[in-house]
Amino acid sequence: MDPAPRQRAPLDGEFFDVVVIGGGVSGTAIARLCALARRRTLLVEQNDFASGTTSRSTRIIHGGLRYLEHGSIALVRESLAERERLLRERPHLVHPMQFLLALRPNALHNAMTVRAGLWMYRRMAARSGAATRERNGDALRQLESALDAGRHWTLYSYQDAQCSFPERLVAEWVSDAAAAGAVVRNHTHALKVNRTAGRVRGLLLRDLLTGAEQTVEAEWIINATGPWADHVVSDSGIVPNERLVGGVRGSHIVLPPFDGAPNAAVYCEAEDGRPIFVIPWNGTLLVGTTEVRDFSDPSQAQPSDDEIDYLLRSLNAVFPQAHVTRRRILYAFAGVRPLPFAPGKPMSALTRHHSLHDHSAEGAAGMISVVGGKLTTAAFVARDVARAIGIRVVEPAIDLSPGPSEEELEQAVNLGSRQIAQLGHLPRVTARAMAEWYGVETSMTMARIARASEAARAPLCPHGTHVVAEVLYAMREEFAITLSDALLRRVPVALGRCWSRECTRTAAMAIGKAAGWNRKLVEEEIERLEEERARFLVKPAEYAVEKPSGAVA
Repeated sequence: MDPAPRQRAPLDGEFFDVVVIGGGVSGTAIARLCALARRRTLLVEQNDFASGTTSRSTRIIHGGLRYLEHGSIALVRESLAERERLLRERPHLVHPMQFLLALRPNALHNAMTVRAGLWMYRRMAARSGAATRERNGDALRQLESALDAGRHWTLYSYQDAQCSFPERLVAEWVSDAAAAGAVVRNHTHALKVNRTAGRVRGLLLRDLLTGAEQTVEAEWIINATGPWADHVVSDSGIVPNERLVGGVRGSHIVLPPFDGAPNAAVYCEAEDGRPIFVIPWNGTLLVGTTEVRDFSDPSQAQPSDDEIDYLLRSLNAVFPQAHVTRRRILYAFAGVRPLPFAPGKPMSALTRHHSLHDHSAEGAAGMISVVGGKLTTAAFVARDVARAIGIRVVEPAIDLSPGPSEEELEQAVNLGSRQIAQLGHLPRVTARAMAEWYGVETSMTMARIARASEAARAPLCPHGTHVVAEVLYAMREEFAITLSDALLRRVPVALGRCWSRECTRTAAMAIGKAAGWNRKLVEEEIERLEEERARFLVKPAEYAVEKPSGAVA
């Protein structure tokens, strides 16, 4: 279904220095770094890149203010450094965002502790070269007027960042890896790690598009499958002393903005004292997250009624005038965090720092499983893995010079938008939307595709500004194979608040016309996208049995 068909070359019998299993943010970062270090690298993902935990995150790039209370100083320091690097390296994907910390009088954290924590957070950010400019006035006043006026709230301001579409970050890293020589395969299941004499020798794979099984040889195998890590280990007959991952489900709800909704991100305590975020995202409000033990199949993770009601009660306790009910929820989603297995330990105290498990003692020398990690620190995890397999990597220096200002970034987008619109015969609003999602350079390539045909300039959805050329580019250059790959992850319009089955049909028909699909393929792709979207973005029942306060840990 690629508009410029590209056969996936057979892999049977191929040798790789490094095989990375798992195409989420950590796996792609590892594969990218290994390929850049001139190691012959294979990246395999059983579904699509970024289709698992990465796409179910809170979509923030943060230093981890919360981690300070658990004494995770090193994690905060490395997170702040990685936040700064992402802000500089991917400014079209990662943007500074003001966060407002709102504490009610009976909050678990007292004002002195919070002030001390924020002081330390800002000092550490400064040492990491991170910008710490904050705009306090208007946002604080707006939030103060929107909060429950019957209580005295204490408000603080600090800065972190948002990555609205981590799926796009993964797509760019996959492309970087491929450009550096890596072989990348989505929709490819790692069936079994092959071993001989206590060492890994390769991997048995199944191409899920054709059903063909193939065997590759490898010196190193990196299990970067997140919450699926134990599944990969057990399927290969490897028996560690205990589980590697203790899955913790986090759920979110997505709402249309209500009257008085904050323009800045709000960080507050839920009804049981756990922290939750209320974050402007993609024209909506993203509210999350929960912490619930979950050892089931991570691909089946969905928010429970308990979690949805918990998030609604917590939101309404902070913004009681909003009167948000289940009817207002656009959709909810859940993902399983790959936190370390630690039975009996409170979930809030589980480390967010990653660890590497060497399987040598279990008869699988040459295999390493990555446990933990998060969106912000994926590149740091990749450097740690690279060192573990003998690649000489140094920590990149922090650039202490001022990064581009918001005004400079805005000027660059405006100039780029004019060029994109002119080259591609596109409306300025479309050109700007492209520049904001992909950056100017990639958008110029998309504009050349749009220039070539009227079908490529057709809108994907009557409610939006994005066009078919973006999908054609994703299929040619970013390894999108299915309509779901394209519209949920490369050109993520199907995450928008307007999206419906009618939008799916409109997009599929327009893409099919430009790509030369037959009617049967168009209908099949519509059904596949609708099924995947329904599993991922759940529309809660309008009414559910009320649960007692504090039902979700």
